[in-house]
Amino acid sequence: MKKIAGVLLILVLAVSMLVGCGKKIDIGIAMPETHVERWVKDGNSLKAEAEKLGYKAAVQWANADQPTQNQQIQGFLTQGAKALIIGNINDGVGSAVADARREGAVVIAYDRIIQGTDDYEYYITFNNYKVGTLQGQSIVDGLDLAAATSAAPKFITLFAGSPTDANANFFFQGAMDVLLPYIDRGVLRVVGPFPRHYSDAAFQQIATENWQAPVAKARMEALLIGAARTVTLDAVLAPNDTLARAILEACKADSKYQAKLPVTSGQDAEFDSAMSIKNGEQYSTVFKDTAKLAEAAALLADQLIKGLEVDIPGTVLAEGDLEEIGFTGTGYVKTLLLDPILVTKDNLQVPVEAGFYTEAQAEQLQ
Repeated sequence: MKKIAGVLLILVLAVSMLVGCGKKIDIGIAMPETHVERWVKDGNSLKAEAEKLGYKAAVQWANADQPTQNQQIQGFLTQGAKALIIGNINDGVGSAVADARREGAVVIAYDRIIQGTDDYEYYITFNNYKVGTLQGQSIVDGLDLAAATSAAPKFITLFAGSPTDANANFFFQGAMDVLLPYIDRGVLRVVGPFPRHYSDAAFQQIATENWQAPVAKARMEALLIGAARTVTLDAVLAPNDTLARAILEACKADSKYQAKLPVTSGQDAEFDSAMSIKNGEQYSTVFKDTAKLAEAAALLADQLIKGLEVDIPGTVLAEGDLEEIGFTGTGYVKTLLLDPILVTKDNLQVPVEAGFYTEAQAEQLQ
């Protein structure tokens, strides 16, 4: 891991030097952080896809600090960027988005909606409500809740993503809409804070600031010696793979879970979690083919720069109830959705066959 971290740091520093050298660019790509593996891959994929379309592109990562990202965005604008693809950290990015609009640059919110402003038109993401329903369904299936009884209930504890990331709301609500009927029947009992909806005050108690794995691990450790001390947890609703592995790491240190770990959900199909699923530890992940998302986002930028009618293969425009995915708090932005896929041990080859991993990683998953 130290070697990988070193390589990532060198990569980020190299890119930062390139962006800072004053070269003109067409598309600026602002990614939130490097501590979640997928954002490194996404940034590099977006740059490659933009370059395939003939654009000069640059990417930077902001170390989960919004003022840093705002400075990076300003740098892109200074370099003449015609379009910005932004995976933001929080709604503090609004001032930078406003600057981009004043300068006539296209802004695309990438896999995280930009809250508190309507100074941009497009948001491209996966169907994040469906991500949540898939996570919930994996717990239903993993626990065989259809056959459970209130006389012998299953026990679950709940985790959510960052409170500043609107996606976390949809992940959670999708999962809870699947799980609540079993909770209401008494066959599934929640241990610890229990929000029924992301708008409930208790949601803040299960949220994980900035998607930080140490925060999730520390909370799980506290649960194991606190609210969950007198029961054995059968499942954990975990919103992504990074947090799922941290939660399972805490469980592994508890003698109660040496023989059997809780059924634990995830998201992003990270390689370490895919190996965990193969080894019978993490139960599921949700595969969001971010290579396709990056390709679609670059094509969207291309069409918007050229003033063409938007037509992105493999996406649908969010309509009806799904239109809420595009609500910024001040209005609605046009939202293009791609479809996620649930992955368990039974279909672990789906992301492998999609070319999501390196050749060496794919071999380990055979």
